[in-house]
Parts: sequence; structure tokens; C-alpha cells
Amino acid sequence: MASLKASSGQSALHWTLCAVVRVTAFFLALAACLPRCTVCTKTSNIVLIVTDDQDVQLGGLTPMKKASALIGDAGVTFSNAFTVTPLCCPSRSSILTGKYPHNHEVRNNSLSGNCSSPEWQKDSESLAFPVYLSKSGYQTFYGGKYLNQYGKKEAGDVDHVPPGWDQWNALVGNSVYYNYTLSVNGKAEKHGDDYNKDYLTDLILNRSLHFLDDRSPQHPFFIMLSPPAPHSPWTAAPQYQKAFGDVKAPRDGSFNKPGKDKHWLLRQPVSPMPESSVNYLDDAFQKRWQTLLSVDDMVEILVKKLEDLKELNNTYIFYVSDNGYHTGQFSLPIDKRQLYEFDIRVPLMVRGPGIQAKQTLPAPVLNIDLAPTILDIAGVNLTQVNMDGQSFLPQMAPSLRNGTARSFFLVEYTGEGHPSEPACPKLGPGLAHCFPDCTCEDAFNNTYACVRTLTGCNLQYCEFADSEAFVEVYNLTSDPHQLENIVKKVDPTLLQTMNQRLIKLQSCVGSSCRDDNKY
Repeated sequence: MASLKASSGQSALHWTLCAVVRVTAFFLALAACLPRCTVCTKTSNIVLIVTDDQDVQLGGLTPMKKASALIGDAGVTFSNAFTVTPLCCPSRSSILTGKYPHNHEVRNNSLSGNCSSPEWQKDSESLAFPVYLSKSGYQTFYGGKYLNQYGKKEAGDVDHVPPGWDQWNALVGNSVYYNYTLSVNGKAEKHGDDYNKDYLTDLILNRSLHFLDDRSPQHPFFIMLSPPAPHSPWTAAPQYQKAFGDVKAPRDGSFNKPGKDKHWLLRQPVSPMPESSVNYLDDAFQKRWQTLLSVDDMVEILVKKLEDLKELNNTYIFYVSDNGYHTGQFSLPIDKRQLYEFDIRVPLMVRGPGIQAKQTLPAPVLNIDLAPTILDIAGVNLTQVNMDGQSFLPQMAPSLRNGTARSFFLVEYTGEGHPSEPACPKLGPGLAHCFPDCTCEDAFNNTYACVRTLTGCNLQYCEFADSEAFVEVYNLTSDPHQLENIVKKVDPTLLQTMNQRLIKLQSCVGSSCRDDNKY
């Protein structure tokens, strides 16, 4: 019996020792692998640059020689990138939330239109993509214009710092270059007109460079830079104020053409435009390009900094605008807000790990796709995030992800108008943004929703919420400048199909905005 007990004890000891040896060997092997695995799975850094009102249709990337070389040529340029709404605050709200305007409910640039309102802060801002990045361990920096009503007393004043941001340098109100107030981590900081200290494009760049120097190298970073260029008042840096002296707005396409067979707002401008209007828009066009030269410098300096820090090869850099712009198209002097290609198409270039250089991709990409793409890069489980957009990482880096592109999408806009327009009282109520000749860029019933499709048929179908129930339809293959509204020439069954798609998209939420329109 004693012999049996001894044998049992020795056996137990033997198995215990074996187990210890195995466990020790396992952890030693794991420890040997760890350095290699850490390198392989290092989380990528992300930089997002969002310009203000930079078109792509009218040559808006022409001044961006350095950015095109350092981002586009080093990665991918998307030839079919769109905003889902052509106005600053609703578009930026879509970028932050990954949602269509009918879901984040920002209608225009006013506080009453939900721009940076307390309701927005409570319902949407708390679910914006920087919140998820912060929870995933990213160090985050914001610099520049945020939302048009940000920092106003009714919107929480400068004390309000949106969740998810470690370093916050946000402009109070709309884009300017000098004489502004910043919210710096919730404290007001006033600036004057000294170029060396106050020029906003340069200031936010310099602060982002300090952020890079001060960050912890053990954690990934996210930087979002939103310079004012090329938004009015178009104040170029001193060294660029004589650039592009012989440049004028493009005269081709729909420039100075009447808005025949279009919504009434497009039928009211004087056409051809008076010489004073043409001179004004030419001057604006030239100054817009001048302001962009400082953004081009920003890209060059930032890329060089990332290279010096040995972080460039592990950093995705996105370059995009919030919306397009027009200068004289359909005899509208200068603005955005319209459904046409010049206002809804935006530049989009991306470089980063897994993206082959010198690519131009035709897959349609929307600004609501930026948030899920950034979260996808960060390793966030997208099934846990309620967004309308989809990651386009599979399109630009197929070696990293599988995925499908959409075949059609929604563009929507809620028009703005005033009870009376001081510049043009004879026009009556409901108009906004009118010029001295009473050409107006917006109205209450300039409210529309469009289905845009590029697969199979290159079409745009739009319905207006007005007393005419006006419809515009364009075949962009044969009519890329949208000169002819073909609604009366199209097969009624096609109109019915597009109408049904529009109805579904206008009520879509989350996955239903994606699942029904893949090819």
C-alpha cells in the first residue's frame, strides 16, 4: 500500500514537472515571437486633411502640386468621390458621423438647422468616429474649422470640447484666415493679423507638428487638419498674393449658360452674366487658388515630419474637401448648394500601408465612407458602429480587405431662405445668398434629393420638395455638363425605378443604406 502511495506521488510529481516544462516552453516560445508580432500588427497612424469648398471639377487640384505628388502619386486618387450634401456644416457632420443628413439631422449652417447645436452634441457628436479612435488607444489632435456654429454661446461656447479629442484647436465660427478666436482645449485664444503668428493654415500645421513631437510613440495617433482654404474671404499668405495672376475661371461646359429646363432657382439668374459679375468671380477664382498654396505647403511639411519621425510608412494620409464649388456655372456667380457635379464632386487622395502608388480608382466613394474607413484601419469592429457609409479600404488596398462597391447613392440638401432678402426685397420671402443683381444662390424650396448611379447607366435623378414637384434627370455619359434635363425623354419605367430607389434611400438607416445597392 505504501509502495502504491509512493508510486502515485512520484507519478503526480512527474506529470506536474512535465506540465511546468511544457508551460515554460510555451511562454518562452511566445516571448520569442512577440517582437516580430508587435512589428507585424502595429496599428497605423491616420491623418485627415479636410479643405473648405475645394472643387475638383473646375481644376481645384491644379495648385496642389506637392499634395498630388506626395499623396495622390504615392497612393490612390478617387475619380468618383462625392459629398452627400453640398454645404459645409451638413457635410462635415456627415464626415464625422458616417451618416446621411437625414440621419444626423444637420440641415444647414445655422444653429436652428442643427449645426453644432446642443441636440447635435448630445445625439450625434457623442457617436462621431474620434470617440471610437480614442477608445481604441489613439492619441488625437484637431486643428482648424470644425462646424460653422461651433463656439457660439448658444452652442456651449468655447468651453465645449467634443469627446474623443486629446488636443483641441478649433476655430470659433466659419472660415477666416486672421482675426479669429480658437478654442484651445476649452479656453478662448484670440488671434490678430500677424502672418508669422496668426495665419490659420500655418498655425494649425505648426501645432500638429508640436503634437507629433510630444506624443507617446507607444500609441498610434490621429490628426485632423481643417484649414480655411479655399473658402472666402480668400486671404492668401503674403508670399502667394501675386500667384496665378493670369488665371481666370474656366469658360467651358455650363459656364455663363442659362439654366434651361431646370428648377426655378436656376432659371432666375441673368444670363449671360453682367461683366461685373464675371470680373468678380474671376477674382475669387484666382484668390481661391492662392490660398491653396499654403495648404500645399502644409502637406509637404507634414509628410517631411512623418518621414523624419520614421512614421510615414505606417501612416494613412487622407486629403478631401467638404464639398465642391461653382464659379459662373449656369450663370450662378459663386457658391455651392446645388445638385450638379461641380458642387457634389470632391477631391479625394489617400496614401498609406498596403496602397499601391499611382492608382486612379473609379469606384464611387462618399464622404460618409471616411469615418468607417478610418475605423476599419484602426481595427474597430464596424458591425458595432451604426453608420450609413462603408469602408473603402477594400477598394484602395485589396490585399488587406475584401469588399464590394456601391452602384448608386443619395445626395440630399435642405434649402435655406430668409423671411425677406434685404438685397432684393422685390423677390419676396424665402430666398438667401443674393447678389446685387438679385441672382440668388439658395431658397427654402431649393430642397432636393437625388439618386446618383455610375454603374450601368451614368445617371442622376433628382426630386424637389416644391409646389411644382420638379424633377431633373441627366445622362452624364452623353451630357457631362448637365445642360439638358431629359425627364420628358426618359422611359417612364426608368423614372419609376429611380423614384423607388430614392424613396428607399431617403429612409435608409445604417446597413440598409448599403445592403440594397451593391454590384
